[in-house]
Amino acid sequence: MRRKPEEFHDGAKDGLEPLAPLDLNAVQDFDELLQAMGRTAFGGRSLGEAAAVLTEMVRDPDLTIVGTFSGAMSVAKMGLLICDMIDRGWLKVIITTGALVAHGLIETLGKVHYKCPDRLSDRDLYLRGYNRIYDTLEMEANLDYAEAVFKEVLERLDPAQVWSSAGLCRELGRYLAEHTTSPGILRNAYLKEVPVFIPAFTDSELGLDLAVHMVGRALRSGRKFPEALSALSLKFNPFLDLAAYAQKVLTAKKLGIFVIGGGVPRNWAQQVGPYLELLHTRLDLDLPELRFHYGVRLCPEPAHWGGLSGCTFKEGVSWGKFVSPEEGGRFAEVLCDATIAWPILLKAVIQRLEKAEW
Repeated sequence: MRRKPEEFHDGAKDGLEPLAPLDLNAVQDFDELLQAMGRTAFGGRSLGEAAAVLTEMVRDPDLTIVGTFSGAMSVAKMGLLICDMIDRGWLKVIITTGALVAHGLIETLGKVHYKCPDRLSDRDLYLRGYNRIYDTLEMEANLDYAEAVFKEVLERLDPAQVWSSAGLCRELGRYLAEHTTSPGILRNAYLKEVPVFIPAFTDSELGLDLAVHMVGRALRSGRKFPEALSALSLKFNPFLDLAAYAQKVLTAKKLGIFVIGGGVPRNWAQQVGPYLELLHTRLDLDLPELRFHYGVRLCPEPAHWGGLSGCTFKEGVSWGKFVSPEEGGRFAEVLCDATIAWPILLKAVIQRLEKAEW
């Protein structure tokens, strides 16, 4: 059946949203840039829409925002962005990787990361004590220094207490607050009473440091190797993290999530809704339906790769993790390297809020 020109619809009459050319001569700051990009297409429009959603999120007084961060964002020098979000009260919970926290700890302690030179092979880097993270170097000496600080913190912990990643992060944050004025993820989170969870704690330098600490104590007490590997002188229970996180979100009127990357931090954060639903249905507990109303995510991985990091918010609706757009859920996803999109996004939202206060 052929279409008839007289039957063609008009976009304006149908109420469609018009686009507009990006005119840089009319742009004075990041806020105006992202507002203009929101009326363009492709990734530019996605970033512009993310600014609108994030602005609505941080303006909502009833919203508790959970921030999840993966990838080498502290090595990539993005740590102060997290600190800024904490200090502005935008983040009430942080869920991240042990690697991101460890490298951020090193930065807060005043140590330096370096640009990786092209002239050195990875074997050369290893022999020199340089650990490569894409195009950046973490010195092994930095990791040793951080381990010495962590050991000092561990030595003053109550061995009778059962610890979790959030508890250890809190104590590291307390140490940093006592010994430095430099901003850092753990220090700022401690000062603002924002819990930091590391679900895959053993998959990190901090996890290895704790393991070495416990093996060392076992050897000094007379245990032999390899039996000393299983000596747990410090009690650690990751389910304390799950319980503390669930209790935290149960106090929230509404939930939002801000995501950098994907992986374990993002999924661990999102699964709290299904967890509470299982407690309700299988244990007959009177618990509210808990889903995220808002979400902003910056991640370069597309959904068609089939991995967790590419999983969309829309897909999460089917798991009971998110309020659907039909029910009022509002989400934005930007397929972009976070080191490009994140600083522009935050600066735009900060400027937008500052203008609203004038």
